[in-house]
Amino acid sequence: MQVVHTVADLRAALSGRNRTAFVPTMGNLHAGHVSLVELAKRHGSPVVASIFVNPLQFGAGEDFERYPRTLAADCDELAAAGCDLVFAPDASALYPVAQTFKVDVPAALADDLCGAFRPGHFAGVATVVLKLFHLVHPQVAVFGRKDYQQLLVVKEMVRQFNLPIDIVAGATLRAPDGLAMSSRNGYLSETERAQAPQLQRELASLAAALGAGARDFAVLAAAARQRLEGAGWRVDYVEIRDATSLKAATRDTRALVVLAAAWLGHTRLIDNLEVTASAAGDAD
Repeated sequence: MQVVHTVADLRAALSGRNRTAFVPTMGNLHAGHVSLVELAKRHGSPVVASIFVNPLQFGAGEDFERYPRTLAADCDELAAAGCDLVFAPDASALYPVAQTFKVDVPAALADDLCGAFRPGHFAGVATVVLKLFHLVHPQVAVFGRKDYQQLLVVKEMVRQFNLPIDIVAGATLRAPDGLAMSSRNGYLSETERAQAPQLQRELASLAAALGAGARDFAVLAAAARQRLEGAGWRVDYVEIRDATSLKAATRDTRALVVLAAAWLGHTRLIDNLEVTASAAGDAD
């Protein structure tokens, strides 16, 4: 596996390649990232992974400075997974001048859900992803479903810019107790880690109710929020949305997704579960 740090070396390494599969990451990799690399291998070759902690997507007071940088261990993980090339630039390589041009993500996606609590976050995500796409020129790019809103932002950006890239969504990997794998799980204390699976359990309860035909969306979400807050969580949101657009769900919505973001101590966790169209529809 080759590791490059500059745009020039990346371009040289990819010269003549025409079916590249790309997995963008911020590093501090876990099994979920590895599964995305394995998925990418089924869709293209060579497989390229990027490791870059993107300052544009962090707001004031967020964890940019303390976000774990574990490049050597990450490269070991990627090599074992069959990755062919790692692009690990520093900020000056990816942003040689101040990035005053940014992707303007529509407010309906950018300012809702996580965007309502992280202003500018999705503009930062979209801008770095677009820049990486222009550098790597992938035919396929793989993103995890755990950050469902990010996945939809990237898909819509690719659609609207007519980019010749297939976006492939990888399943959320979970620990045996149900907690979605995340680089930020390492921030949790032992006590918080034991409590953290409650978030997935609440979403699973919502998904089961929806699959059984419940359509009192606001009531269901409010009850889940109340249970989390009663257990000591600081909840940003619990929502039931249209899975295709993240717009407000209606009784006629055929595909639903339940989403939540909440804090345990100083750690913000996100998760989601999709409710299949057949399950939602059969109960109507």
